[in-house]
Amino acid sequence: MQKRRLGTHGPEVSAIGLGCMGFSGVYGAADDAESVATIQAAIDAGITFLDTGDFYGMGHNEMLVREAIKGRRDKVFIAVNFGAQRLPNGHFIDYDARPASTKNFLAYSLRRLGTDHIDLYQPARLDPHVPIEDTVGAIAEMVRAGYVRHIGLSEMGARIIRRAHAVHPIAALQIEYSLFSRGIEAEVLPAMRQLGIAVTAYGVLSRGLMAGGVATEAAGDIRHRMPRFRPENLQRNLALAETLRALAAEKGATPAQLAIAWVLARGVDIVPLIGTRRRERVTEAVGALDIALRPEDIRRIEAAIPATAVAGDRYDTHQMQMLDSEHQE
Repeated sequence: MQKRRLGTHGPEVSAIGLGCMGFSGVYGAADDAESVATIQAAIDAGITFLDTGDFYGMGHNEMLVREAIKGRRDKVFIAVNFGAQRLPNGHFIDYDARPASTKNFLAYSLRRLGTDHIDLYQPARLDPHVPIEDTVGAIAEMVRAGYVRHIGLSEMGARIIRRAHAVHPIAALQIEYSLFSRGIEAEVLPAMRQLGIAVTAYGVLSRGLMAGGVATEAAGDIRHRMPRFRPENLQRNLALAETLRALAAEKGATPAQLAIAWVLARGVDIVPLIGTRRRERVTEAVGALDIALRPEDIRRIEAAIPATAVAGDRYDTHQMQMLDSEHQE
């Protein structure tokens, strides 16, 4: 497995990470036994980076990861997103990144994961009521106490990231990045490179759109609320994704592999997170590491899927307003 570094002086992790959110119902029901087997297959394939969250399945995801890594804790690097608050029915109600809450969330995550430390701890969103300096300062206290190894951020813009980085070194920014979501290229990615901060990219297949087709009818599947999956946008986006198939065939690859390879080729400071729920998809994703893209290949891919051609925002209007990363300087 190839390695990449999180930040200029940060830890080395596998060049591809596993995003675990899909194991906890966001795309419809998942089988826990298959989920555990998929995580273990990823570890066996050399994937060390596991991304989870305390609100993914309201604790279910962390407990699932705990089951999967029994006897393997020393082989994995665990990233935890925190702060979203939910009702018993699963509805999201608020976000809380106050210092006391941050430490409280951490304590519960440590218990659910069955570990004495978290490798990368990151607020999932910017809390508009709490200065980022306060949130990062609280995590920094937990770093000094030994409960956290490195600090990350998620979906934040360049200005907020600079403020956070001034309090404590930030190892990585988690943010959506794919051929369909390239907004970070204007301001966020250049700022990350100036500061020496890595990017952990989720949504690299645009939630399945670039994998060749999606079904969103399952109960609980969040995609049916996302603009890119609405009827007026879906066919256009699937047609765009279909143009990837012929280019992938030239490389002896699948469309998903080519989409992952494109993200990998955007810089050694970017670690794509794959969100598969099945073991065979892990093997497919790892195969993207064997695809060498020349500058001409990248130009052809980007010409086939122009950033401006994608129909619909990546989240609904309410969620977009919560993304500090979408607020340009």
